[in-house]
Amino acid sequence: MATELKVLFYLKKNQLKRNGLSPLMGRITIGKTMCQFSLKLDADAALWDSKAGKMTGKSRFALDVNRQIDRTNVLIHTRYREIESNQNRVTALELKNAIQGIASTQDTLLSCLDEHNKSFFERVGTDRCTSTYNKYLYVYKRLQSFLRHKYNLTDISFKALNYSFIEQFVFYLQVENELKTNTISDTLVTLRRIVKKAINKGVINKDPFLGYELERDKTKHKNLTKEELDKILSVELSKPAHQISRDMFVLACFTGLAYVDIKNLTPEKIVTMENGSKWIQAQRKKTGTPFNVRLMDIPLTIIERYKDSQASGQLLPVPSKGVIDNALRYIHRKCELKQGLSFHMGRHTFASLITLSEGVPIETVSRMLGHKNIKTTQIYAEVSHDKILQDMKILSGRIAGKYTWVD
Repeated sequence: MATELKVLFYLKKNQLKRNGLSPLMGRITIGKTMCQFSLKLDADAALWDSKAGKMTGKSRFALDVNRQIDRTNVLIHTRYREIESNQNRVTALELKNAIQGIASTQDTLLSCLDEHNKSFFERVGTDRCTSTYNKYLYVYKRLQSFLRHKYNLTDISFKALNYSFIEQFVFYLQVENELKTNTISDTLVTLRRIVKKAINKGVINKDPFLGYELERDKTKHKNLTKEELDKILSVELSKPAHQISRDMFVLACFTGLAYVDIKNLTPEKIVTMENGSKWIQAQRKKTGTPFNVRLMDIPLTIIERYKDSQASGQLLPVPSKGVIDNALRYIHRKCELKQGLSFHMGRHTFASLITLSEGVPIETVSRMLGHKNIKTTQIYAEVSHDKILQDMKILSGRIAGKYTWVD
């Protein structure tokens, strides 16, 4: 069983220097072994918090001293984990020797994630979307709070990450943050991307996720029934904002487009084929995957309805997401729908009700939705009782008279 590591930072107040400051020291304790070392820094005893082991105040001097204390603390824990993984016993002296002179050269998790986020933000609006950027920010904050809660650290070296770190992080998300299984899984997927970058750069050699299996609960994507869609199509709406929002939602139901992809539609993305049919040919904003979907009668009617309202090169006058969400809440109440109504349900409805339940092959639906993997489309391929009855009726007609039973 590993012996607990303890680190203390303190001032040598009995060695006051001419500048009125005291030398800053560190003490490492592992089991019965202990050693001290100098941080080669001075601090003001009047501003020193002995319990926290840091300076108080927000002066540049205090912040610089505290930053160096944090770096040293990260390094100590990093080196301790590295030595401990290679030998059964670690002494305080061994750990002290391992940290001397290398505190400023460590690659740390949060600093790397922060740099990644800054670079990612510069690409938002071109080939990256805001929602994904927000996911990275979310993971940064979760890791930041975990390190502070578990280790009293502001950052941690990549080399200190191991299987146990992942397990403890998951436990923290489950117990302290009360997150659901799929939210935790999404958080770990994002963290794993950052770790893989560090591996590719040669910062670490061993993947801390090695052998770890992500858990996910099976989720059922909500889609409208035919009766619910009929209610939305026929409901009378007096406010223009409600009418436009309903039309955009219905367009999603009959094309499978996400909100951002409808908003980004331009006249150039509507292509007329030789047979006269009109198609949307574009790329998904989220993944950059190309997709093609034919415009049926209802989508064509909606586009025609707003042909004189085009502005800034857009095909349709799409309201803001907030306006649409408010309108859908109103429509939900007026239609007395049992389940909640969100814009993305339009995409789910296209996949399940409009296409798959009508016998469109899943490969075709996957291409129209712009899915990179057909497994993503299979989520929608739940067979309803009515569909089974319909298919068996067709089958019964096809095989009638083909087989003879001799009794």
